[in-house]
Amino acid sequence: MEYRRLGSTGMYVSEIAYGNWITHGGQIESDAAIKCVKTALDEGITTFDTADVYAGTKAEVVLGKALKGVPRESYELFTKVYFPTGRGKNDRGLSRKHIIESCNASLKRLQTDHIDLYQMHRFDFETPLEESLSAFDDLIRSGKVHYIGFSEWNASQINDALKIQDARNYNRFVSSQPQYSALWRVIESEIIPLSAKEGIGQIVWSPLAQGVLTGKYRPGKKAPAGSRATDKASGANMIKGWMREEVLVAVQKLQPIAKEAGLTMSQLAIAWVLQNPHVSTAIIGATKPSQVRENVKAAGVKLDPKVMKAIDDALGNLPETDPAKTQSPKPRS
Repeated sequence: MEYRRLGSTGMYVSEIAYGNWITHGGQIESDAAIKCVKTALDEGITTFDTADVYAGTKAEVVLGKALKGVPRESYELFTKVYFPTGRGKNDRGLSRKHIIESCNASLKRLQTDHIDLYQMHRFDFETPLEESLSAFDDLIRSGKVHYIGFSEWNASQINDALKIQDARNYNRFVSSQPQYSALWRVIESEIIPLSAKEGIGQIVWSPLAQGVLTGKYRPGKKAPAGSRATDKASGANMIKGWMREEVLVAVQKLQPIAKEAGLTMSQLAIAWVLQNPHVSTAIIGATKPSQVRENVKAAGVKLDPKVMKAIDDALGNLPETDPAKTQSPKPRS
């Protein structure tokens, strides 16, 4: 495993992070999830990403159980707040009330006294931005949170937040958690340049484009039984946008490129995002330990410029690059 600094901070994270968005508490049972976490630790992964909303809060419970007994200083724990965690009118969003209550609940579920990185899961159009940033700053000053970040914000929203943080002398954002893969490149034109200027590192999710870049979905064939594309509870709705024939045909062209590089398709896809020097870590998910062991081999891989060009040539104009695709839910009203 290789390690990188998170943005301009002094904290190092593993190039491969273990995330439990769909798996823990949902797609796989607790015992299997714990085995995946233990394998991740054995393979040198020290960075674990979750969120209060995953599996209706159960994902945090499982991760807390899996990490119990592991020296707290030996890993970095990330979680998020924004999406509904209950039926109450205040059980969502980025109000001071929900942020503080959600943080305290996450600490209990994760069985820890602090969160290394607390992230605003989306931008909240309903709450004054200063209110949200003030609450996050207070959490750092209280010792419950070490660093703060955001997920899926656009450049304008990031700029607005940084201006308030600087004006109020609040602790600044140090991370961005966007979707990023060889097929989804919307952060390259605006988010990455702004983040680089402001010392914000990228914690990228879905480097495998929901699994499409593994090559297991073949053109003209039914999706494999038990795969994400066939399981409505495990993200089938998100992957369907990539299940177009033209995409599946193009992805198959990556197979010989991966083989020549001595990599599996998954390793090639993860290594591709890690070639971007502004990426601090790439989040992987897993339903079994063997997937963890395969994917961590992408750490430290240096792809030749010819390989990077071959990937671009194979995918053609299919990758999404429009920065306007970075969106947060609209206000309830």
